[in-house]
Amino acid sequence: QVQLVESGGGSVEAGGSLRLSCAASGRTLTIITTGWFRQAPGKQREFVAARNSGGSTNYADSVKGRFTISRDNAKNTVTLQMNSLKPEDTAFYYCAARKGIIMSKMADDYDYWGQGTQVTVSS
Repeated sequence: QVQLVESGGGSVEAGGSLRLSCAASGRTLTIITTGWFRQAPGKQREFVAARNSGGSTNYADSVKGRFTISRDNAKNTVTLQMNSLKPEDTAFYYCAARKGIIMSKMADDYDYWGQGTQVTVSS
């Protein structure tokens, strides 16, 4: 099993930045792809970004050029740097991991999930 714990959420004004971290523990060698999803009230969980063990990345169109996903294999952490935040980025953000190399945008394809962290962007 793998455990994922997010940190770094909070409140920020539009145009500001936040940095989310996801610490993995347990059988971390089975993790090939790590991603971030978000869910706003009344909406479905949506894909934000993913990175696989080969260093390839995948981003939702809505965050391209503003968000950056990075991974520190030595520390078993994945970071989501979020810049130029907009009110529509407000959501609960979840870290997810899967055993496959495909950076799927489908939540059902991910094997492990964190508890999530709230990000609120005010206008």
